[in-house]
Amino acid sequence: MKKKDILKTTIMDSMVATGLCLAGFYWVCESFMYFFLDPDANFIQHLLGPDMFQTWTRVLVLCLFLIFGSHVQYTINKRKAAKDAQHESEEKYRTILESIEEGYFETDSGGNLTFFSNPFLKLLGYSRDELLGRKIGNYTSLETASRMKHVTKRLQETGKPENVSDYDVVRKDGSIISLELSVSLLEDQEGQPTGFRGVLRDVSERKQAEEEKYELESQFQAAQKMESIGTLAGGIAHDFNNILMGIQGNASLMLIKTDSDNPNHEKIKNIEKYVQNGTELTKQLLGFARRGKYLIKATDLNEIIDKSSALFARTKKEIRVHTDLKADLWTVEVDRGQIEQVLLNLYVNAWQAMPNGGDLYLQTENVILDRSYVKPYKVEPGRYAKISVSDTGVGIGKETQEPIFEPFFTTKEMGRGTGLGLASAYGIIKSHGGYINVYSEKDKGTTFTIHLPTSSKEVSLEQEAAPAAIIKGSETVLLIDDEKMILDVGIELLEELGYTVQTATSGQEAIDVFEKDQGKIDLIIMDMIMPGMGGGEAFDRLKQIDPSIKVLLSSGYSINGQATQILQRGCDGFIQKPFNMNQLAEKIQRVLTSSGNSGPKPSIA
Repeated sequence: MKKKDILKTTIMDSMVATGLCLAGFYWVCESFMYFFLDPDANFIQHLLGPDMFQTWTRVLVLCLFLIFGSHVQYTINKRKAAKDAQHESEEKYRTILESIEEGYFETDSGGNLTFFSNPFLKLLGYSRDELLGRKIGNYTSLETASRMKHVTKRLQETGKPENVSDYDVVRKDGSIISLELSVSLLEDQEGQPTGFRGVLRDVSERKQAEEEKYELESQFQAAQKMESIGTLAGGIAHDFNNILMGIQGNASLMLIKTDSDNPNHEKIKNIEKYVQNGTELTKQLLGFARRGKYLIKATDLNEIIDKSSALFARTKKEIRVHTDLKADLWTVEVDRGQIEQVLLNLYVNAWQAMPNGGDLYLQTENVILDRSYVKPYKVEPGRYAKISVSDTGVGIGKETQEPIFEPFFTTKEMGRGTGLGLASAYGIIKSHGGYINVYSEKDKGTTFTIHLPTSSKEVSLEQEAAPAAIIKGSETVLLIDDEKMILDVGIELLEELGYTVQTATSGQEAIDVFEKDQGKIDLIIMDMIMPGMGGGEAFDRLKQIDPSIKVLLSSGYSINGQATQILQRGCDGFIQKPFNMNQLAEKIQRVLTSSGNSGPKPSIA
């Protein structure tokens, strides 16, 4: 503001100036009146009065006018200042209400809207004219309106502010948003309640973030739970395979010494068959434990889906199979047999969910997943091949979806399932660096999605190997295993194949035996899991003593994890327990005849 305007405002607002103006006006009027009474008087007499009494009378009245004028100006200024302060306060109050994101409103005691801010209008999507004077309960859900009756009653009884979560508001477009309400009493100057005031907050984004956080935490906890169960399942499968190894080894020995026309020959063959059935069961357990990869190679998933779905369609003609396979699907490195097992498990689940027939949809596509998306699944971001298996069956309830990948969990009646199908599928996919998900609604079908990391390698063509005859040898073998049962049957199998056998029950004992007779030992067959010094450390120590020694790794676990690491460090081969005599003979000869060996030639039995 300019100095001239400030001076003008100051003079106009001055109480003294007002008094002087009134007094001056009175003096002029009094002088004019005296002028008309005595026109012959001079100017000074007109101004001062005819005598001293009149002069002092004028001065006294002048002072009274000065005091009265000053009081009038003071009153006017005080009222004006109060009005300006009120206007400034209202503007400040309104500015604050309009600048915050929360919607502010006031109602009378009947719940009719009397005042509201612009953010309140934005939250509800209505114009000011559409809301003013209307009941606020008309714009909430029925459940919220019923709940607010109790809230307002409690508020009137206690006078304490209330906070209401899940305050559902129906917007003009019909959509419902969940808000948070803080409401309190509106009182007059005497403290009597005249209505209500409230603040609405849009918490939809926060609730969505909380739900996403809860979902991530649930997925993480589920992954940890599955990891723990997988470790337990892997240990059980390992021990069970050792037991099967004892049965299989003894059956092989009995079969060699039993003529084909002997009544017991067929029974021994049946024992081997039952051992194979048990092996299939442990494969599923090892698959769930993520220790189930056997033969990994670059593969076209479309080819596996084509062949497996065609086989399934021929056996289950009541199911219509539809395929939508991406022509240029990215290559993956997988164990073909394991992936076929996963797909067949999913097909069978879909068939069982459609007892009266239905449709099975199989789809593949290429996807790229970022780090935030894959974080709950504990896999790496990047390029993935996606498989979707969808059915039109009865669907799965939410309470069933959570434990669906746990081993031995099944919704089928006793005797119709082991509860290992989806558990092994989960483990197999995880062992390949991918993940499997399920989405389902009751009576709306189910969709399983599988994501597998891709590879830059070219697809490998399958080659069928012809069955080999039992090949015997005459070398010396050091057999290392902490299980007495495995050592006993292993000695007999190896001796039956013509080998000289030395044994050790631990890694340290094996090193002592090898240091003593290293010139006589041609091959080491060693267990991977042993107390004390494990297979990995024992292998490294043995290779330090003689880097050229041939080592065949044997384990109840499959060729994955620790076994793969030992193979990468120079181990010559791997054989999965349980194995029969033919498999053992073939594997030994493959290791012995690999480069670097010049031992005696084998004989064919």
